[in-house]
Amino acid sequence: MQIQHINASQILDSRGNPTLKAKVVLSDGSVGVGIVPSGASTGKREALELRDGDAQKFLGKGVLQACHFVNQQINTALQGKDPYDQAGADASMRALDNTPNYAHLGANAVLGVSMALARASAQSLCLPLYRYLGGLNARVLPAPMLNVINGGVHANNSLDFQEYMIMPLGFENFAQALRAGVEVYHHLKAMLAQAGHSVGVGDEGGFAPNFKNNTEPLEWLLKAIEKAGYKVGEQIALALDVASSELLTKEGRYMLSSEDKALETEELIEYYGMLCREYPIVSIEDALGEEDYEGWAQLTSSLGHKVQLVGDDLFVTNRTLLQKGIDSKLANAILIKPNQIGTLSQTLETIRLAQRAGYACVMSHRSGESEDSFIADFAVALNTAQIKTGAPARAERTAKYNRLLEIEEEMQGEYLGAKLF
Repeated sequence: MQIQHINASQILDSRGNPTLKAKVVLSDGSVGVGIVPSGASTGKREALELRDGDAQKFLGKGVLQACHFVNQQINTALQGKDPYDQAGADASMRALDNTPNYAHLGANAVLGVSMALARASAQSLCLPLYRYLGGLNARVLPAPMLNVINGGVHANNSLDFQEYMIMPLGFENFAQALRAGVEVYHHLKAMLAQAGHSVGVGDEGGFAPNFKNNTEPLEWLLKAIEKAGYKVGEQIALALDVASSELLTKEGRYMLSSEDKALETEELIEYYGMLCREYPIVSIEDALGEEDYEGWAQLTSSLGHKVQLVGDDLFVTNRTLLQKGIDSKLANAILIKPNQIGTLSQTLETIRLAQRAGYACVMSHRSGESEDSFIADFAVALNTAQIKTGAPARAERTAKYNRLLEIEEEMQGEYLGAKLF
């Protein structure tokens, strides 16, 4: 079996921006496709997403150069290679690029091919993608983190925090958990509409009304959970993505504009402590800036035994950065975004390191998504046990949830739910 041909084309993501779609064809006719997502809130140390920069076309956001690299250099380098040697193919692309962050080929070019190769190989062996990537160990359905209220750079409203999520944990399986999340979402929509709030949605399908401060959405979520007939904290808990790097001022304070507060690191940590005492919050992502290492150590010491502290910008799915975090006791969980690092093999290395160190892993989408459901299979393959893929609305979000429903029907896997916390 050999890799016969690789090509890429420019298509549109969920925000109407160009993205790259890669296709790998094997010598037996098997075909795999991978569509690359794109983030709005990005860490400084993420792998480079190559854009054309031609202001006359797609406002400079075209990806034709990245497609060219796939069609020429990558295609030439991988033709005739063993498709089942995922690590070898990924290593070949890293060597071809020969930069620390894919500044030459673009991480979008490399990831698209890496995803498509895995799919083609799975198809050639007549295996579902999660089974091909995870083997017999792939058995855990992830708990969904549903972003039902959007703020920050994901919405045009007054909220400082980027995501307000519900986590349906107290259920026997993924299907029941998802149903509960969907019911809360619809009750929240009806309540917001009745109160005269906008029920337009943000990039990730959550509602984006203007609230008077950053705690008011939490009150609304508690009411919606109760209205849907579920027990707050016991069956459905709350989670936050603060995206604190977006809040930092030049003076090093965290600006909460909706509350007219500029907080020092210690004050923000105290603020989180108050939130966790008053609300059933089980997870906080990017609670502090990506370079506020002393603050992260203090935060982890203060709250790490109570809640999940997820590093996104802090780690950017990078094994080296995660190792530094482990050594310095920063956070206790990591967000997994394959396009932050470049290839599936590098992503796998990071996940394995996190799991060995006892860090929780949360598989994640990006705000600029597509109909590609790859991360659903990937989450099951690696037993990450948690997944972030937006609200139960907009097809690019529901595609992942629907794929997980299919996987659960196929394998009758384990749903850890409340065992996570």
